[in-house]
Formats: sequence, C-alpha cells, structure tokens
Amino acid sequence: MNNGKSLRAVSYGEVLWDVFENEKKIGGAPLNVALRMKTLGCEVGMISCVGNDADGIAIIDEVKKLGLETNSIIKSDEFATGLVQVTLNESGSATYNINYPAAWDKIVLNDTAKKIVSEADVLIFGSLVCRDTVSRKALEELLQYHVYKVFDVNLRKPHYSYEVIQKLMESADFIKFNDEELLEIATAMDSPYKSLNENMDFIAQKTNTNALCVTKGKDGASLFWNGKLYHSDGYPVTVVDTVGAGDSFLATLISSLLTRKEPQEAINFACAVGALVAASPGANPEISYKKAEELIAGV
Repeated sequence: MNNGKSLRAVSYGEVLWDVFENEKKIGGAPLNVALRMKTLGCEVGMISCVGNDADGIAIIDEVKKLGLETNSIIKSDEFATGLVQVTLNESGSATYNINYPAAWDKIVLNDTAKKIVSEADVLIFGSLVCRDTVSRKALEELLQYHVYKVFDVNLRKPHYSYEVIQKLMESADFIKFNDEELLEIATAMDSPYKSLNENMDFIAQKTNTNALCVTKGKDGASLFWNGKLYHSDGYPVTVVDTVGAGDSFLATLISSLLTRKEPQEAINFACAVGALVAASPGANPEISYKKAEELIAGV
C-alpha cells in the first residue's frame, strides 16, 4: 500500500486528559493509536480540537514533543479541553466518566486537516467523536476522501446510537471491536448467531466490509482478512491497567497489515504489544518491541 515508504496515517477524534486517582495523562483512543503508530515508524497526523486553556496548550506541547503533526489540532475559545475520569477496579480494568461538551466535540476541519487526509494512506477514526453533530459532520466530510478507512468501535454509554454505528461501519474498509461490542452490535442488527466467528461474518456481509478484528482481552484476538480467519491466543502478563491496550493493539495491527506483514504475524505482534501496554501504567507507556518479539517466541 505504501510503496516502500513510511506509512502515512491520520487519526481523527478525541484528544483529552485521562484523570486517574493521583495523576493525569494525555489520552483519547485516536491519540493513543496515533502515538503508538509513530513509535512503529509511521508518519502520523492528528486531527482534533482542544480548549484554548492550560490543559489544551499542555496537550499540544506534549504531542509535538512526541513527533505528531499538530497544525490540524485546532483551539476552541468556547469549549474546554476534554477530561475523562478513569476508575480502575482491582484487576486493572477501567471505567470512564467522559465530560460533555468538550472541545473535541466541536472539531472543524482546517486546510491542513484536509491536506493531510488527501495525502494519507490510512485514516483512523472512532465512534465516540460522533456523539456531537459538529465533529460527526467533519468526519463525514473526511470519509469522502480516497483513503483506507479504519473504524475503531468504542462504545461508551450513553454516547452512541446504532444508526450512526452502522453508517460508520458501512463507510469503513476495516472495523475493530472488542468481543462485547461485536455481540451488542450484531444483536442490534438482528443477528441470529451466538458465536464470535459467525457474528464477524454476519457483520462483514451486512456492512460489505472484508476486514474485521475482534479483541478478546486476555484471550487474544481474531482477524478476518482477505477471506480468511486468523487467531492469536494472546500472551499472559500481570495487568497494571487496561487503558490504551486496545488502542496500541489496533495501531500495531494496522501498521503491520498495511506494510505487508503476514496476517498471522501481524495479529501475534499486535497482541503482544497490547499485552505489554496492559502490563504498564497509562495509555501510552514506552515499551520494548524486542520484548514483544520475545513474548511471541515464548522466551
């Protein structure tokens, strides 16, 4: 796809602060995906909106330091930078309280945003950013561009509708769910099936999408790619928190698949990276890709 050059990716959606009990860290699923893809050697731009406030300036400063294009992150004088209260249970699983409205609900496309999407190999977007009509309309405009479209389903009650989810799935070339999201959406679409594989096939047919992935937590992931199913059983780690693990999984999987890695190799590597993120605090920890390879090899 990228003709031997670095994969050019653009991530669209929320950038915000994840607020933990004792600290806060930059986050938002699209930003987490973008930051991980950057560490994997991709050229990455981020389209979003922050408040013209201390939190927003701090996000832009940090994102710049991490090497992402920030000219397409606009500032709002009217809306504050997004905050998410993150609560971890004893096993490290996270629940989220997401403030509304936030600046990222009001993304307006500038010329830089349109240009980087027009030149990109892949556009990654999620469902949460579509809870507000302003950001949803901007995304609908970007979906008209000729670019490989990756939809990261990210169901956060009450911030979604099945009608919007189905339209986004129909617009996508690749859809990523977790197992609970897959079952919920398939049931809403009147699927008669119970198994994960049957529901993957059901949604692929209903949405005319020939690439799907379902994550299964500690049990790994399944990938439907070019008419074939691939599985990884995952890798055992001691979980610190699950924040951002699925985002790093997706970033690794997409960057691997679109740079011509074999699908089984790609899903194994993505599961190993996701496991290492879950074994570290926060959404965007520095991890060793050599360690990921060692997990796969059983070292």
